[in-house]
Amino acid sequence: MPHVPVLLNEAISHLEPKTEDVIVDATVGAGGHLKGLYDSVKGKGVFIGLDQDEESLEILRKSFNDSRNVFLINENFRNLDKILRNLKIEKVDKIIFDLGVSSMQIDDYGRGISFKKNEPLIMSMRKDAEVEGLTAMDVVNSRSESDIADLIYKYGEERFSRKIAKGIVESRRKKKIETTFDLVEIIERSVPAFYRRGRIHCATRTFQALRIAVNDELGALEEVLPKAWSLLGKSGRIAVISFHSLEDRIVKNFFRDKAKGGEAKLINKKPITPTQEEIKANSRSRSAKMRVVEKTI
Repeated sequence: MPHVPVLLNEAISHLEPKTEDVIVDATVGAGGHLKGLYDSVKGKGVFIGLDQDEESLEILRKSFNDSRNVFLINENFRNLDKILRNLKIEKVDKIIFDLGVSSMQIDDYGRGISFKKNEPLIMSMRKDAEVEGLTAMDVVNSRSESDIADLIYKYGEERFSRKIAKGIVESRRKKKIETTFDLVEIIERSVPAFYRRGRIHCATRTFQALRIAVNDELGALEEVLPKAWSLLGKSGRIAVISFHSLEDRIVKNFFRDKAKGGEAKLINKKPITPTQEEIKANSRSRSAKMRVVEKTI
């Protein structure tokens, strides 16, 4: 499934890119938002795209024809300050974060991010995670029952976290949990029948929780927002598209505190959400919320 950028038109209209702006897409992925912003100013400016996945950046470099004013960098956005320092860029005008997992990462990369495919239980956005770094397989096979339950509850807001954690620990005593389908089967056995038949798949929240924990997604977001703010020039804007309440809460509180302190103007008081037409065309946009803020000092 090709990746469709969420809230693209809304992001462009609320960021208001101008010719010669320095624009950062901190989660460039397949490049939908960056391309939209690039086209909106006819490619006049400096465009920086960050992503942890080198393969998606390689594809993107070809689509930009290695343009000299487009910099595509294989890094986690939490290192934004270091990245811009290396590029000798002191201030930026527009920054966008799309915190969703791209369709390519879900569908094509064999990382075990989706519960719909039987893949190794990795869930890391890093390609070398099996060699270096934490995987979801490590978490479910080595953490204590209470740690797993707390993690699933905290990051997945899963009400049956205790039952699922108990099922995980009981299952791993017999056999190592290695694949997504291993985990889905455990979850389905652990939760009540009515929950298995619900509109949202019973594994959704557990998979979300493991992915967030493995990639330290909330920690990275909390770390990057102050950095992004300090790098933003006066009248610069930041847009953040989030997909669950944990992310949205972090963004909402950060933007609100800046506005209360007289440093910022909230461009939208309430989050911008996709139209019914967009949701119909791209079901993954369903839970998206975008908040935009402008720096006033």
